[in-house]
Amino acid sequence: MGEINHFEYGWITPALSYALSVLGSALGLVCAGRIRTATSGGQRAWWGLLAAWALGGTAIWAMHFMAMLGFAVGGTRIRYDVPLTAASTVIAVVSVGIGLWIVGTGRLAAPRLLAGGFFTGAGVAAMHYTGMAAMRLDGSFGYDPLRVTLSVVIAIVAATVALWLAMTVRRVLAIAASALVMGIAVNGMHFTGMSALSVHLHESRGPASGTEVSGLLVPIVLAVVFGVVGLVYALLAAPSDDDRAGAAYISSRLDDGPSTAAPAEPAPDPVGLRARSTLAQPGAQFPSRRSTDRRP
Repeated sequence: MGEINHFEYGWITPALSYALSVLGSALGLVCAGRIRTATSGGQRAWWGLLAAWALGGTAIWAMHFMAMLGFAVGGTRIRYDVPLTAASTVIAVVSVGIGLWIVGTGRLAAPRLLAGGFFTGAGVAAMHYTGMAAMRLDGSFGYDPLRVTLSVVIAIVAATVALWLAMTVRRVLAIAASALVMGIAVNGMHFTGMSALSVHLHESRGPASGTEVSGLLVPIVLAVVFGVVGLVYALLAAPSDDDRAGAAYISSRLDDGPSTAAPAEPAPDPVGLRARSTLAQPGAQFPSRRSTDRRP
């Protein structure tokens, strides 16, 4: 039986994983709020994609990988299968995206919320154990069925709560508090699943296939950084509710202005020149002295 250490670098990796899950949850909640105010199907799809990447890619998968940096097994080195690692990312983003689509297309009701939460939670659990299966070491894995079941239940409950928050929370303080709670739920699910793992080392040791964590760290960190920057830029560049209300008000004023404007009043004429002048009338003849001297 191999000795497992979940915190090889102390509390650095769990603290960073929690920070990533909170950051991704906050960005995902803000993007999900834009789904409700979108005015077209294309806008809803765009914000749904961004919310799925923030929640599935950053809050869940990036948190999982960061926590795995502190995972070590005594007596063997850990490598990772790149295709399975990439597949776990796709599973996380797609499952969250489908869950958002289920609860975001129509009136929010309990059956719709439960269906979306079950699907998303099952996808999150599949992402976790797919990421675990991507590990390559000189040993075989074993899992405690009770703790595995508990981790799946936590994933489903956390996903259901996350989807409900994504569709209902709008205030800044509520989003911040919800992100903190979601971070605890995501990390709780991860470490519950990790506690179910046991490793049985092989008697004959050999070089394990796959890529070391140092080879995956740089591209994953860059992907997370550029993803977060892109999400923040998309949120800042998109017009807010106040911007849209201001634009609608200006447009309505421009459209209604010519028809509702009062007619301009004529300039004052205190000596009555306008009434005695014939030049102001179209088609009037130019006056001459001959016409004015003629008697009737």
